[in-house]
Amino acid sequence: MTNGEPSGTNGTDLRAFLWGAGATAAIVSGVTLVNVATIQHDMPHLDPREPWIWEASSALAIFALLWLPWVAQRIAPLEEWRSPRTWAVHAGAILLWSAAHVAGFLLLRHGAYALAGEPYQYGDLREEFPYELRKDILSYALTSCAFWASRRLALQSTATAPDQTATFDIRDGAKVIRVAITDILAVASAGNYVEVHLADGRKPLMRSSLAAVEAQLSPFGFVRTHRSWLVSAARVTGLTPAGSGDYTVQIGALEAPLSRRFPAALMRLRGG
Repeated sequence: MTNGEPSGTNGTDLRAFLWGAGATAAIVSGVTLVNVATIQHDMPHLDPREPWIWEASSALAIFALLWLPWVAQRIAPLEEWRSPRTWAVHAGAILLWSAAHVAGFLLLRHGAYALAGEPYQYGDLREEFPYELRKDILSYALTSCAFWASRRLALQSTATAPDQTATFDIRDGAKVIRVAITDILAVASAGNYVEVHLADGRKPLMRSSLAAVEAQLSPFGFVRTHRSWLVSAARVTGLTPAGSGDYTVQIGALEAPLSRRFPAALMRLRGG
């Protein structure tokens, strides 16, 4: 079991990746067909094989790179978009995405032309790469959005009451506390750490972002009620209006805020 990783999330992650990759592949395939048709219409005297080589090589290179935005999101979740670290991780991933995309389609095109006994001329890479980078920023962004949406859908589709046998590792350095997920009442942000509120009154700290913990615990019925709080819906014992559309969530003796900016959480906790 990895740091802070509950049992039962591997299937959700795989499903989310396949959904996101499938959506991206469908979009890229559609764009490829449109581009081929456009080139053939605009350049009727061109060898009909060439547009297919150009566009198919680009699509195949993208398919081979779909893992990159997925990994980047696991390292720096899009929910943490205010963090400079998130921007740095994804900026680096975009540069790698574009460089690998260009290298991949050039390799495929040179190979295809060589098999036809003809040379392939791409142009000056110093001039062409900035053009490709602009397009690759868009393709990376679309792929990242597809993965973000697919993971949210996968988490919602598997959200349920906590499994009585599921456990969660609270790790801080070499220290590990393994607890039953049913014993977790809430998780609160505490700077670079999160504070895990347990049913026995303990509040151990773990170095992690709240967004990362949310992604791990959402399948087990945990709900984000505030930018700094995540609560177990199954352990909520009451809701009290706090004015201006906000609420206070009672979880036994523990109280957590519910912001009006999280209307879905209010509906969920009300049973709506």
